[in-house]
Amino acid sequence: MNQLISRLTRSALATALALFSCGWTARAVDAQALLPYTLPLDEERLTATGLTLAQEAAQLAQFQQYDEALARIQLAAQLAPQNPQILALLGSLHLQVGDSAAAVTALENAKALNSDDAVIWFTLGSAYFSEAKYLQAANALEKGIGLEPGNAGAHFDLGNAYYKLNRYQKAIDQYETSISINEEFWPAVNNIGLVLYEMGELEPAIEQWERSLDLSDEEPEPTLAIAVAQYAANINRPAAIALATAALERDSRYAELEFLEENLWGNRLLNATEAMFGTPGLQEVLAGL
Repeated sequence: MNQLISRLTRSALATALALFSCGWTARAVDAQALLPYTLPLDEERLTATGLTLAQEAAQLAQFQQYDEALARIQLAAQLAPQNPQILALLGSLHLQVGDSAAAVTALENAKALNSDDAVIWFTLGSAYFSEAKYLQAANALEKGIGLEPGNAGAHFDLGNAYYKLNRYQKAIDQYETSISINEEFWPAVNNIGLVLYEMGELEPAIEQWERSLDLSDEEPEPTLAIAVAQYAANINRPAAIALATAALERDSRYAELEFLEENLWGNRLLNATEAMFGTPGLQEVLAGL
């Protein structure tokens, strides 16, 4: 880069000296416009710079500095627009900052460049899910699982997509597959409970949430779900309120019905939760959160 600048500087000086030696003077009437000089692009160097920026973006993302990471990966994508990994990371970061539409666009472009990368399909499935396009999400996740069938998280995500499509048994099957790959994967166990409750299977749902707590006893979600189910079924309501209080004190986000809906609580469970939250005992707890 410095050598190129040096050559241009010497060229400019030589031109200036030649003009002055000929007695050149500028005249407004017949002065010619200077022709622009366009620097030749070094594609290899641009691609290398793009990869460096992508690495920096990935490192920033690890520290959850998503805005700074996104700025770098956007520039990287401009410098290396044919690199599917860079486009996939761009899509992933768009997803992290909540721009799911931009994520879908970037990931579709990445997929067009490399349709054999399971991670691209998995991330595209997540982007479509965020767009509430559950059928497209399921199709993308199925493609990815075809390439990498042993990914527990992908089976979990596919289960979520089936759940939103009201394909309850297919959702449970995917959750069970996820658990068979990773026996400690408590979210899949928890979500089996969510599906069963929407199917009207109260006791089996509670069993799954208790099973989830066996894997991770500090998690507030299955704790609150058990409390709501027991309260709705009129099973020892004072104990259910105490259990719900403990869950909400661990994580106050679960006091928001919108947050519960984002975590795939279905209508039946949400209605029961809203009714429970209206009790005087829990009203005091909610007011103090």
